Amino acid sequence: MIARISGKLVEKKEHSLIVNVAGLFYEIMVPAPVLARIEDTIDDAGNVNLFTYYYFQIGPSSGIPIIIGFINEIEKDFFQQFIKVSGIGPRAAVKALSKPISEITTAIENGDVKYLKTLSGIGLQKAKEIVAKLQGKIGRYGLIQDKDQGAKKEAAVPDWQDEALSVLIKLQYKNQEAIDMISKAVERNNGISTAEELLNEIYKQRVKK
Repeated sequence: MIARISGKLVEKKEHSLIVNVAGLFYEIMVPAPVLARIEDTIDDAGNVNLFTYYYFQIGPSSGIPIIIGFINEIEKDFFQQFIKVSGIGPRAAVKALSKPISEITTAIENGDVKYLKTLSGIGLQKAKEIVAKLQGKIGRYGLIQDKDQGAKKEAAVPDWQDEALSVLIKLQYKNQEAIDMISKAVERNNGISTAEELLNEIYKQRVKK
């Protein structure tokens, strides 16, 4: 069983991360709130650190290992409670936990089906099942201090900058070097709005040198 993972962040995807652990590249699924705060886990050695939930997704003829990552054990524990609801598997839970756990907990405790329906993949009937299964049992997770995640998300760089950063890292530029290149390119041309335009601007400036 894989309980924790520590390694270099290589790439961010919509619901997962690619992490280099001593030359082995692991794809780790993560809920949106974890993805938004992944930089908070970086240690002095430059590694991201995640608590993990590990399982096999069994198919007709094979099993696929799946790793899901969390900032701390409390988030992982909540996830394990959430997947106890009938019909919510680990993959579906990763997508459904698209908002702060403290908010989701409050909605469950208050029987707020309307809020729960806003979670990805959760319809009316499933929202009712979540309340029926978990209400009155998960209050402690409402104490998680993650209510400022929305503000952090708004302050985050645009997706196209993240996309360009990922490309530059794949091209063997160091993370800080790539960030500096992006920052200077945006300062030179504030009309950039796509990753392709940003990479072209960076290329043009490097050719001039």
